[in-house]
Amino acid sequence: MANPSHQQRHSGITLLGLGPGSPGSLTREAWDWLAQIDVLYLRTRMHPTVGALPEHLTLESFDEVYETTESFEEVYAQIVEKILDLGSRPEGVTYAVPGHPFVAEATCPEIARRAEAADIPVRVIDGLSFLEPTFRALGMDPFPDLSLADAISISMQLTPGFSPSSPALIAQIFSRAVASDVKLTLMNIYPDEHMVRLVHGAGTEEEVVETLPLYEMDHSSHLGLLSSLFVPPLSEQASFESLQEVVAQLRAPEGCPWDREQTHQSLRPFLIEEAYEALDALDREDMADLEEELGDLLLQIVLHAQIATEAGDFNINRVIEGIGTKLIRRHPHVFSEVEVDGVSGVIHNWEAIKAEERKASHDSQKKGILDGIPVALPALLQAEEIVERMGRAKFDVLAERGNPDMIRTQLSKLDSHAAEDQEELLGDLLLGIVSLSHAMALDPETALRQALNRFRARFCRVEDKALASGRSLAAMTAEEKAALWQQADTKEGEAQ
Repeated sequence: MANPSHQQRHSGITLLGLGPGSPGSLTREAWDWLAQIDVLYLRTRMHPTVGALPEHLTLESFDEVYETTESFEEVYAQIVEKILDLGSRPEGVTYAVPGHPFVAEATCPEIARRAEAADIPVRVIDGLSFLEPTFRALGMDPFPDLSLADAISISMQLTPGFSPSSPALIAQIFSRAVASDVKLTLMNIYPDEHMVRLVHGAGTEEEVVETLPLYEMDHSSHLGLLSSLFVPPLSEQASFESLQEVVAQLRAPEGCPWDREQTHQSLRPFLIEEAYEALDALDREDMADLEEELGDLLLQIVLHAQIATEAGDFNINRVIEGIGTKLIRRHPHVFSEVEVDGVSGVIHNWEAIKAEERKASHDSQKKGILDGIPVALPALLQAEEIVERMGRAKFDVLAERGNPDMIRTQLSKLDSHAAEDQEELLGDLLLGIVSLSHAMALDPETALRQALNRFRARFCRVEDKALASGRSLAAMTAEEKAALWQQADTKEGEAQ
């Protein structure tokens, strides 16, 4: 027990940092404090400095809690409760953790927060964190844009969550299993061969730095409690933030004259054009072209957001926050405990959530089933969406128009009615065909676009054959054109 003269000074909770691993890195303040107390609680004994602590100390650790508890969250919760209980007693408690109490340490910030609420005094004795010796081992300055991440958090995500245009340091790669999970997450963004650096035991005599490709990081024989991963950036232009900066500079007073004079209205044609060019790449299954076209489409989105930022209307972060929040809210079967029965259950739940959203926002303009379908949509796409919504509402008028017999009747009417009625009849016929395609689970827009692509390809072969014969199509007879058309059959063209 500490002598009586120390008990009053030791009341409350003292959070002490043990440094990165070498006993020589323990601060003078920490040594002086450890000399005054008799009992020290350790988050873990598995730290190189523990063996060099003053011999008079009685050491209590929470290693057994790690061994008997299923999750880290439960471990940390038990530690926090125990330290708060000890800290509320007159003799107080000193709790020591590796590194610094507030760097890559889950328990100390929570202890400090809870202690303040309970009016328990807290003293923090700083310690050298793992960061300083890690930066020295890597020979780098973390400023201006290093990202810090935790391996456990990264391993539970599908994307890293930090900018690939900035370097990143991922702490606590403490096992091969964790390294493997982190690797898989990173490989969703970085190439398999991206060179990374593992730092083991930074600040200790066993310090090792390895440079190896990302796909091999979990094969290291040095992985352990004091391992961290440094991930160099991909390129300066590999992040969304980099694109924002480029667009903002284009729109700045010293930027591009053309970009500066654009407005929401002037950019309308480009937004539609880039969307259709992306669709064209999809139809051709040209992934390289799709990659480029999606970039062009993204540029339009960022341009509109930048114009809105300059006008004080909104910014791209609000756009991203809005869609992210909406997706989570409308997918409770993914992000919470709601259960749905297949795709139909998802759609039913989606509509119910949208109705609640409209009710909550007092939106009187969007109460109808068809509200929200843009009238500016191309007619075929608009028809497809209307047919889809009518199906959800179980309103069968359009479904009946898609009956093949009804379509044949409409076709015969088109042939027999007066000219002034034919446009209306043709519209009804086209709407019926869209309804038929919906009943057959086919996308009419895609079907028509693919038919046009086939026609264009076949007609190009006709032109090539005409050119090879030295004659123009216009000069050929109907019989000659028909013959060329037959020769340019799609299957024949594919065989060639």
